Amino acid sequence: MVNKMNVESFNLDHTKVKAPYVRLVGVTTGEHGDKVYKYDIRFCQPNQDHMEMPGLHSLEHLMAENVRNHIDNILDVSPMGCQTGFYLAIINNDSYDEVVEALAKTLQDVLEATEVPACNEVQCGWAASHSLEGAQAIAKKMLAKQDEWHIVFAE
Repeated sequence: MVNKMNVESFNLDHTKVKAPYVRLVGVTTGEHGDKVYKYDIRFCQPNQDHMEMPGLHSLEHLMAENVRNHIDNILDVSPMGCQTGFYLAIINNDSYDEVVEALAKTLQDVLEATEVPACNEVQCGWAASHSLEGAQAIAKKMLAKQDEWHIVFAE
């Protein structure tokens, strides 16, 4: 048995999940009652597949910019270091369905994009590492399995 870790995802058995999926990781309540909902948006099967960095980087820019057009109170969209997904943090919205709908609309925006926002040396820390085509391929693959996003664990 592995000792319980401080980081929620380190306690997740990555051999039992079935990507792609959208999973509520946890809810944190602030001192004034605001609640932060953190989601694991898993694009790739852990330890079997990953997103290549230029596509992942462009997907990060596109999602961070566009998700805010579809749902309010987004705190952050952050890529996972393992390159298999993203975390999404949102304040005071406990609707899984709204989050999933906003994600689907955001990924559709990615497919329709003609450029990557903030893809320049002034606005990005590694502007040379981008691929709109890579981001679109990742988004297309994720959207193709949208009806399975609610299934986290293999049966």
